[in-house]
Amino acid sequence: MINLPQDFLQSTWSPTLEEAALPLIRMALQEDLGGQRDWSTWVSVPEPLEAKAKIVCRESGVVSGLKLLPMIQAELAELTVKGAGGSVPETTGRWRLCASDGDRVERGTVVARWDGPAAPLLTMERTVLNFLGRLSGISTQTRHFVDAVVGTGTEIYDTRKTTPGWRLLEKYAVRCGGGRNHRLGLYSAIMLKDNHLASRLGGTSSPGNLREIIASARAKMALAKSQGLVDTDLIFQVEVDSLAQLAVVLHEDVDLILLDNMTLHELRQALTMRESSKKRIPLEASGGINLANVAQVAGTGVDRISVGSLTHSVTTLDLGLDWGE
Repeated sequence: MINLPQDFLQSTWSPTLEEAALPLIRMALQEDLGGQRDWSTWVSVPEPLEAKAKIVCRESGVVSGLKLLPMIQAELAELTVKGAGGSVPETTGRWRLCASDGDRVERGTVVARWDGPAAPLLTMERTVLNFLGRLSGISTQTRHFVDAVVGTGTEIYDTRKTTPGWRLLEKYAVRCGGGRNHRLGLYSAIMLKDNHLASRLGGTSSPGNLREIIASARAKMALAKSQGLVDTDLIFQVEVDSLAQLAVVLHEDVDLILLDNMTLHELRQALTMRESSKKRIPLEASGGINLANVAQVAGTGVDRISVGSLTHSVTTLDLGLDWGE
């Protein structure tokens, strides 16, 4: 396997991630409360009533998003302080985490426990489970793909096919599942995709045109760096959808090549072509890859596989809130 000297930035739990999560948490709580109150809880649960409860996995998987629980509790308390229509009592309870983000869990595993007032717990219950279920579903899906290629040396990467606003959280969930993050955004790497090339090539893909586009892009980035517009060397990737394009790009100044929607036979040929070129450029396969064929794709020898379904086609992991110790 050939690796880049410096890979894409990986999403980790950090102040930046927390900052990205806060607006989502606020929006989720406001969706439920509508500037008023949780009427169901208000009419049925006395404020002084204390509760002990637990979040339980209804199926096996990989859990992630547990670090959000105290943040959701804090935001609910903030709504109370600011008024929010007098919607909820102040949240004085405590979440105790019984698992860590990235843990494999079996059906019946308790991942968190609540000890405190019943009313705020009932108000935040759906928000908590929605975040946990979505992120744990991504981690679980990612783990299935990672497990499928164990022993091949190929690494599984995500894409930018994420829920708008959720990108850092979803990429964090990919990392919890053992996957790797591709570029975080358009700002963080150069990636010349098929439509970038099509817009310039005008229907023709002669080797000369491809070389000119790559050389021009490299020159522009060098100028941007000299002018202080960018303060680091960005990974420079080019997408190819044919072996003819690959034959050209292999001999250009690029860091990474994406092999788009190629057959297994074409992928093997691509590896042979790289070997013959004597260039140590990592090759990444993408397009039409699923759990049924990912092991075969990895078996061709590609260094990376990027899979959009890690984030765009995920089944929520089933977790529930149960009352009692």
